[in-house]
Amino acid sequence: MIKPFSQACANNGPPILMQLTRLLASSKTVLEIGSGTGQHAIYFAAALPHLVWQPSDLAENHEGIQCWINESGTSNVLPPYALDVRQAAHHTKIYDAVFMANTLHIMNWFTVEHCFTIIAQHLDANGLLIVYGPFNYDGKFTSESNERFDQWLKAADEERGIRDIERVNKLAGDLGLFLEEDIAMPANNRLLVWRFKG
Repeated sequence: MIKPFSQACANNGPPILMQLTRLLASSKTVLEIGSGTGQHAIYFAAALPHLVWQPSDLAENHEGIQCWINESGTSNVLPPYALDVRQAAHHTKIYDAVFMANTLHIMNWFTVEHCFTIIAQHLDANGLLIVYGPFNYDGKFTSESNERFDQWLKAADEERGIRDIERVNKLAGDLGLFLEEDIAMPANNRLLVWRFKG
């Protein structure tokens, strides 16, 4: 199999890592939801060797993720876990942190709700949920490029789209997740950090 590659992952890895180095300094285990190609898992785990990184995604993406793991030789990345956030979680392992990048806007809202429920089931008390991607504020796009991206998403599936931060934060709060940081990132993205008090 040819190892999959995402230019977006290559571009956003360094600025995300700058924040994760601080945010995950005292964490030991991380569950990544929607690992995609596996690039983020390898890049972050190699730079943060104190972490055990658990990638997860739909089963059809596992071969590509495993290619990255095998070629990297990184010892602190576990084999990918089959996780479909539209369904109940298959295991109940608890993690210090959950990380997601560029996922919420490709889900419909029902799936977003179910995903957050699963996250709450997997987070340790006082654990962190860290989400990277574009968000709207007060129902408005933060840039013309984000508006065009939203139109592109909806052309493929009208239930997809950039999420309103207020709606996502209300969902998180109802599950015991409280927003601690909202960090501006390059290319009109944000890094949102919630702490689990459930």
